[in-house]
Amino acid sequence: MSFALIVALAIFVLIFVLRMPISIGMLVAGAFYFVIKGISLDSVCDFVMNTYYTNYVIIAVPLFIFTANVMNSGKVTEKVFKFANALSGGRRGALGHVNVIASLVFSGMTGSALADASGLGKMEIDAMKKEGYDDGFSCAITAASATIGPIFPPSIPLVMYAMFANCSVGALFLGGMIPAILVAIVLMIYVSLMSHLRNYPRAGKTPWKIFLHETLGAIPSLLTPVILLAGIYTGVMTPTEAGAIAGLYAIIISFFVYKALSWKGLWKIIKETVAGTGSVSLMIGAASVISYIVAREQIANNLGAYIIGLNLGKVGFLIIVNVIILILGMFMDTSTIQLVFVPILIPVAAALGIDLIHFGLVVTLNMMIGLSTPPFGMLLFITANISDTPLSKVMKEILIPILFLLAVLAFITFVPNSVLFLPKAIGMM
Repeated sequence: MSFALIVALAIFVLIFVLRMPISIGMLVAGAFYFVIKGISLDSVCDFVMNTYYTNYVIIAVPLFIFTANVMNSGKVTEKVFKFANALSGGRRGALGHVNVIASLVFSGMTGSALADASGLGKMEIDAMKKEGYDDGFSCAITAASATIGPIFPPSIPLVMYAMFANCSVGALFLGGMIPAILVAIVLMIYVSLMSHLRNYPRAGKTPWKIFLHETLGAIPSLLTPVILLAGIYTGVMTPTEAGAIAGLYAIIISFFVYKALSWKGLWKIIKETVAGTGSVSLMIGAASVISYIVAREQIANNLGAYIIGLNLGKVGFLIIVNVIILILGMFMDTSTIQLVFVPILIPVAAALGIDLIHFGLVVTLNMMIGLSTPPFGMLLFITANISDTPLSKVMKEILIPILFLLAVLAFITFVPNSVLFLPKAIGMM
């Protein structure tokens, strides 16, 4: 390890400890490395800009961010919640099941865990608290179910992973369907168990007329993932073009179907999207700087040779990766893990013969679990904040849901076909 790399790592750790923006930390650490090495910034700038120019899939990220913002701005979240409520009537702990089902449906529109928690979250938690559910439980199941968002297509983290791994976005989207449904199933099992143990209320069965009414009202929003995925898998649209179509469709239904979006509201959404896109773009550029350093120092090659020399095999490597990412997820933001650590691990996984679609879903689900893991899980802070619930209550309640999520993570880790079955069946692999 060179002196320049040691200095860069020390600066990066220092900035992380000081809780400064991670993108700034990567850029400052990179700058010190280049100065010590005497590297011309021209070549570095060419490398970074080439990342933007050659990875057109990056364009899909702001488009999905825009779609999520539009969906959260109007009556879409309300329609999704009412549809899930009508679907779940008659069960004990029905609102807990509504929470999970609504997250699964909403994830097919936004691809963002934070959008799910902040959009549907308040509506779900308020309804559950009103019906007598414990505050901590309501927040915990909301945080846990929000992890479905980036697993079920479309998914912003999977688009980012596709850029780093140079693999098919469509195959990743298909690969995420079964794991997302498994997450929903295990969380509903958890809700059922806790509802019987704590005697949470049983909702009345929904009359078929009300069910029909709520279903018809939700159909325009439910068609969003159908249009998006049908366009991708029929070859009519690329994932990037599908993101644009999804954004346009979201505007149309918000303006003309639900009449819940004004021009002023649209302008606000555009500004929020630009701000979000700027933040993501800066992080991608900073990550490219780190990638340049990793390539120059041959870190991935040396790490790969070392791990292969340990004869761990595919399963051993995946176990180690899962443990490391789970630990990192307790203390770091997922963007740091995805932008700094995952690109280093991808070549190692490829060298070991691990399918990169499978690997992508394993690390993505792992990172999403980190969003709900104490002490720094972002979803815990969001749900506690929007519901005025003490953070300690949420952290206490989230521990059991995390075990259920880890069970799904273990399953998809050791059973690759749980991820690869659909991509293979449709001929994308």
